[in-house]
Amino acid sequence: MQTVSPSNLEQVLRSGQGLRLVDVRDPWEFDLCRIAGSENIPMGELMGRIDTLGKEDPIVVICHHGMRSQQVAAYLHSLGYSNIMNLEGGVDAWSRVVDPKMPQY
Repeated sequence: MQTVSPSNLEQVLRSGQGLRLVDVRDPWEFDLCRIAGSENIPMGELMGRIDTLGKEDPIVVICHHGMRSQQVAAYLHSLGYSNIMNLEGGVDAWSRVVDPKMPQY
């Protein structure tokens, strides 16, 4: 499992590389703020939706501060997902480093 900083993720997204952004926060958190293009698969629903994730797909896992997403990324890695990244600092860091207009909570 790898980590990616907010600024590096922004560069990758701007380059047009195909990444899947999976936000594992609860729906109310996702509704408050999100990184454009991300999809909400709450941590508690992951097992029921895991078949929607390709084992070879480049996936960035996102949460509020990077803790839940780190747990999910490690779990996916243990299941054989080979291209998993955790967003360091989550949307909180993203809002401070990349998008200061993003609402914070």
